Amino acid sequence: MTFSALDVLVTITYIATNFQELYVSNLGRATTNEYIMAVVFTFVIIYLTWRSFGITFLSVIFLGILYGRYGAFAPGALSHGGLTWERILRTLVISVDGFFGFLTQLVAAWIALFLLYAGFLKSYGAFDLIMRLAFRSARYIDSGIAQTAVLASAVIGSVNGSQTANAGMTGSFTIPLMKRNGMKPETAGAIEAVASTSGQVLPPVMGAAAFIMASLITGVTYADVIVAGLIPAAILVVTIAIAVHYVSVPQLDDVDPEILIQDSMPRSEFATELVKYGLPLAVLIYLLGIVQVTVMTAALYTSVTMLATGTIIPQLQSLTGVTDATMVETTKRNVWETLNGMREGVVVLAPVTIILAAINGVVDILTATGVPTKISLTLMDLSGGILLVAAILAMIICIILGLGMPTTASYTIVALLIAPTLTNQFLLPQFASHFFVFYAAILAGLTPPIATCVAVACGIAGADFWRSCLEAIKISAPLFILPFVFVYHPEVVSAEFGTQTLVSGSLAMIGAIAVIHGINYRFGFGKAVSLGAGVAFFVLGIVTMVHPSRLVQFGAFAAIIAMYVIQTITGKPNPVANIRNLVGSSGGSTTPSVEPDTE
Repeated sequence: MTFSALDVLVTITYIATNFQELYVSNLGRATTNEYIMAVVFTFVIIYLTWRSFGITFLSVIFLGILYGRYGAFAPGALSHGGLTWERILRTLVISVDGFFGFLTQLVAAWIALFLLYAGFLKSYGAFDLIMRLAFRSARYIDSGIAQTAVLASAVIGSVNGSQTANAGMTGSFTIPLMKRNGMKPETAGAIEAVASTSGQVLPPVMGAAAFIMASLITGVTYADVIVAGLIPAAILVVTIAIAVHYVSVPQLDDVDPEILIQDSMPRSEFATELVKYGLPLAVLIYLLGIVQVTVMTAALYTSVTMLATGTIIPQLQSLTGVTDATMVETTKRNVWETLNGMREGVVVLAPVTIILAAINGVVDILTATGVPTKISLTLMDLSGGILLVAAILAMIICIILGLGMPTTASYTIVALLIAPTLTNQFLLPQFASHFFVFYAAILAGLTPPIATCVAVACGIAGADFWRSCLEAIKISAPLFILPFVFVYHPEVVSAEFGTQTLVSGSLAMIGAIAVIHGINYRFGFGKAVSLGAGVAFFVLGIVTMVHPSRLVQFGAFAAIIAMYVIQTITGKPNPVANIRNLVGSSGGSTTPSVEPDTE
């Protein structure tokens, strides 16, 4: 690792100090020493990628480089003349592309500052507060123990660029918690895997994919990406919460009372914490949404605001006697928390930088060989120009390319290789194309036989892998359908909330709930009737979500409502009561989980 760090430092220093000569005077040429430097640096990147992400992505890099060199031996349309080793090395290292291309520059300009902000959030206690509030919700919701995993894993996962890593981090305590309260290992593992995956689509970070998407789509801002991602994220989160409620309530017989008995949080403390973590977020929203400054500027001011609130508020609490710590003790703790926050940001930043640099290199090699154009033509030939067939094929390709990769890596690859085809050949809006491949790529973490996110979660749970995969797919069923919603109703992912966007989004929400209801709800009829009801809800839900005809959508919507009414009247069992219990249990108060101040 020391040699790797030294080589990276030497290479970057050489390129920075000789930039004019390398990229202007000697464009397209390099010396022998520069080629040697490029070879060593390439192997260092390969080694660091292997250390950070294992053999799967290492294979992608090797295959990309070998394909660039020996493409003449590739079959059919994938064949090309082959690039020389000198051309490959110039593309990877001795150019403004490759390992130092726009993705690496994006990390330095945008992502680094946001990860610093996330590091401060964690070190100053925001994640602990999220977990605390999530645990307290168990008092007020029948499925509260399971919803704890959904809330905590989704929120924390939104700033974590890997659903698999997030499942390992939050699942280490949410999964044992669910098992301890009666949940089956397969269900507990599936809930954690799905919750961690859902976090990858939550604005404003979207697992760092939001920054990449904003840089790839022409004419849109980062704020546009956030707005466009709100409706599909809301659909996914709501339906997952309902599915988790359906599958967990029958299993959560005896809730551990230790989980429900938490030390009270006075209103004053809650208000203080709200200011501490809410003010930086408000600054971010104000700067991006109202003032509309650059992402770099917004991230800088947000990080500075988080640093200020994270250090000043504890000092004021110590000064006013709210806490027992002295000013000196508080200062020491602030210093360590600040340094630890910086460390947390760097720890997350390092692998993100490595993998995006590696992807940038591989994609530039593939671009030099003309692969994106060949993929576009092949997809057109195989689909026969039929949009639905092309979308299904594109989803399969996205899932395959996303196997074993973190969100940022999988999205970047499919965004550069698949999304342009959907836009150029099938005339989909850019937002629709990019959200399609983004949602399709993260499915790899839930789709067997690899399903890395499920594998990690069921490893913690001690569960059967295939059963966990089945449970995860049932809970996250709308996630497999939403990409097709973007294809047939691209207004759902729009930067403006117009009438069509709200109507399509509402229909997609109702349809997704019906899909979840059909798959996960325990009907009280006979076996045949229950199966028929489940299939009917499932099919009508898909039609309501996806069908291009608004008339057909409303017809399916009306049928769903009629079936809900019939089921409610028959009371076998009452679905409305189940949804109501998700919001507030009759056995507990629905007041917020904040205790009043005590004298």
